[in-house]
Amino acid sequence: MNYQDLSAEQKLNISTLGELKSAGYQPQSIKEELRANLIKAKKAGEEIFKGIWGYEDTVIPDVERAILSRHNINFLGLRGQAKTRMARMMIGLLDEFIPVIQDAPLNDDPLYPISKFARDKVAELGDDTPIAWMSRDDRYTEKLATPDVTIADLIGDVDPIKAASLKLPYSDERVIHFGLVPRSHRGIFVINELPDLQARIQVALFNILQEGDIQIRGFKLRMPLDVQFVFTANPEDYTNRGSIVTPLKDRIDSQIITHYPGSIDIGKKITEQEADLSKEQKEGIEIYDLAKDLVEQIAMEARDSEYVDAKSGVSARLTISAFENLVSACERRMLTTGDSSTNVRLTDFIGVIPAITGKVELVYEGEQEGPGIVANNLVGKAIRSQFINYFPDPEKERKKETSNPYQELKEWFEKGNMVDLVFDSNESDYRKELKSIPGLEKLVDKYQKTSHEGFKYFLMEFALFGLAEYSMLSKHQLEKGMQFKDLFTSMFNMPELGDDE
Repeated sequence: MNYQDLSAEQKLNISTLGELKSAGYQPQSIKEELRANLIKAKKAGEEIFKGIWGYEDTVIPDVERAILSRHNINFLGLRGQAKTRMARMMIGLLDEFIPVIQDAPLNDDPLYPISKFARDKVAELGDDTPIAWMSRDDRYTEKLATPDVTIADLIGDVDPIKAASLKLPYSDERVIHFGLVPRSHRGIFVINELPDLQARIQVALFNILQEGDIQIRGFKLRMPLDVQFVFTANPEDYTNRGSIVTPLKDRIDSQIITHYPGSIDIGKKITEQEADLSKEQKEGIEIYDLAKDLVEQIAMEARDSEYVDAKSGVSARLTISAFENLVSACERRMLTTGDSSTNVRLTDFIGVIPAITGKVELVYEGEQEGPGIVANNLVGKAIRSQFINYFPDPEKERKKETSNPYQELKEWFEKGNMVDLVFDSNESDYRKELKSIPGLEKLVDKYQKTSHEGFKYFLMEFALFGLAEYSMLSKHQLEKGMQFKDLFTSMFNMPELGDDE
């Protein structure tokens, strides 16, 4: 009988050590197990890290090479770069079930027990030793490194209560309370934010990574652990953080550098996959691709902003939260107006501001400006960046003496006209306000002809916002909406609350 050919159901029917031996079972290290299952998956053309976008040619190949090399891994990158998710997805490369000695404290392999309990059990019962089966999900342990983590938490310590109750001396192995690492024997153990772990605690990991065994206080204890270690860390120069001590870093075989999405399209895939939207939101609200592009562009602008701390990074959670808030802004407006369905508007982007202010760390200049102003500035820059993908560049058109496509619009505002776009206006009033602006609909029809009526009005609104970002119009945030008027005229008026010219 070949153990590897047995089905999961057949394996689960094995209940003793003798039956396991008869089935042809042979011990296999966790690293060999991950390697073998990766090879099998690659040959079968299976996707191992499904749903991880943008890493297909960078991070994922590095991870696969590390697994094939039987390496412990450190994911190094800024926040929100799917480091922990990658670690969790390694569970899929474990066997569905593995045999352990029943009730053993350290997931002992029946043919290679390491705890005293398991060794004594095998010595006493032999082939009648009871076997239990452990699922792959139970073989994953994750610990967030915080300054209060102790060696006892990770490695273990003497338990005086156990010693007293069992009437055993402290020199007996049975009085040890094992920490998370020994109890992760034959599994994957993840330490998140490794630099936050105190240096003396990091030192305690040296022997485990190098020799595979643990040391607890003064015990002459050699317990060869079989653990796949995965660490995650932010760059060492991240402000107010610790660092990975050099000898520990030297013992981590592969350090894999993660990164943010390289394009808006990849960012949109991540955001749409992760955004938590209700059925009503998905069915009743239409979000155009341009609006989705703007959400991703906000994150890109933040990563390049002089006001945002680049060392801190801008998490993918910013775009996810911003997208959820954008949809919720549409939903709230829909509930206010009593409409059964709606389309996204540019004025709905007022709802993404709270999602930005809590997701970026500002440098001194940004703190001086204030998080709200910086967030509004990022939205404005995103609109400016995307504007030239849909309409002629106002900077270039401004230099032309004739045939300026924005001339009719500009002249109308120069006559003292203004437009108020109310946040919670119904669809009829919203469209009526936009159509009242001479030249606006004509501009959209000329450069972005579309049969989608709702998207057409979104583009009309987008044109107004874009021209304001290029200083051809003045834009003011009012209490209940946005006001557009001539830039020159507005210079002679006192700025209102929320003015973001």
